[in-house]
Amino acid sequence: MMIIAQLSDIHASPNNANLARLEHALAWLETVGPDVLIVTGDLTDEDWHKGYATLAGQFNRLAYPVLILPGNADDREAMNQIWKGMWVSNAPDSALNLVMDTGALRLIGVDTTVPHNGAGRIQHQLDWLENTLTTGGATDSIIFMHHHIFASGIPTMDEIMCDGSEALADMLLRLPHKPLAIATGHVHRPMASRFAGIPVYICGSVCPANPLWFGGDKVPPVNDPVMLMIHRYHHGVLVSHTVAV
Repeated sequence: MMIIAQLSDIHASPNNANLARLEHALAWLETVGPDVLIVTGDLTDEDWHKGYATLAGQFNRLAYPVLILPGNADDREAMNQIWKGMWVSNAPDSALNLVMDTGALRLIGVDTTVPHNGAGRIQHQLDWLENTLTTGGATDSIIFMHHHIFASGIPTMDEIMCDGSEALADMLLRLPHKPLAIATGHVHRPMASRFAGIPVYICGSVCPANPLWFGGDKVPPVNDPVMLMIHRYHHGVLVSHTVAV
């Protein structure tokens, strides 16, 4: 059995309480004892580059490894100075892609960020991703990334979703052994759908949530707590839980 915890969208800054919200999430995770934690982007906010060292101090105290992907609010160069060696060396355009191969399950992280742009893209990553998914034969896998690949229905977020989702779907559909799931962040709300026949999730955020607003005249109130996901893999079956803490 393997338990993968997922956090997303911390948006830590000296001007907000999101580091305390992160500590609350990490304290809850202590009771679960995951095998690995993956953070799917937007670690800091307001160009707070010193925040990466602060976050590294929090993550270094954990009893399990932490994998980190960038989001559109992050600075890849500043991240690389703190966590150098975490990411693969063969990613296109120096992207911060990652792979953790446990034998039975392969965790694949794809950097979908575009410099100085809130939206993401994945077209240039597809050859690397297909090769990573197929190397070593049929292996169960989960793909993680920051930007969402299906329309959430929230207009302001769907304007900055991941470009290239159709090409990604075409690639996934021709694979003989498809990923068990795709897990993203970015929207600051938990959601689930299907994409190319694969379950796909948006992890809720550590930072305060966005309203579930579909573009109408009224904006619903937001009362969501800190959100995270737990992905449990056992005997070839993946079950993914959305958790409010």
